[in-house]
Amino acid sequence: MGQTYELHVAGLVRHLPICKISEDMSIAAFIMFGDVELTIACAEALLAKVPAFDVIVTAEAKAIPLAYEMSRQSGKKYIPARKGKKLYMEDPVVIEVQSITTESRQSLCIDRPDLDYLNGKRVLIVDDVISTGGSLQAMEAIVAKSTATIVARAAVLAEGGAADRKDITFLAPLPLQGG
Repeated sequence: MGQTYELHVAGLVRHLPICKISEDMSIAAFIMFGDVELTIACAEALLAKVPAFDVIVTAEAKAIPLAYEMSRQSGKKYIPARKGKKLYMEDPVVIEVQSITTESRQSLCIDRPDLDYLNGKRVLIVDDVISTGGSLQAMEAIVAKSTATIVARAAVLAEGGAADRKDITFLAPLPLQGG
């Protein structure tokens, strides 16, 4: 096994693989897919930290297990912003996003009925990791197309400088790695 970062979050310990993303920067890869214990614990810990909300909005795909579990535990609906227009979408709202973990720009889409559902609601935006804030900004832009109010932005981890932000709720910082 290569180099790892020991993460302590929601009462659990995980060893994250270090992945090079450029000549001078690496990240510790945090993947919740398949880790049911971690997903349940992080959902519970985040729900204890966020204000009252009516609906969760998340971006496809890595944060969907977290949003689902937070939805299950709270009894509140969650709406994923999809990575592209789907055939069932008759009137999608599309926002462009650039993420630190993705090479090219991506689209986030939400169908008009889901956007209409947000009207007048208190929205909790959820992500697995907030780093540059690109995905977060895209989700905020999508929610802004409705009359909803964003009550909080929550993530399991805040990577690099995001850990200094006062407008996000997170469970643990995740340092960027040199080289």
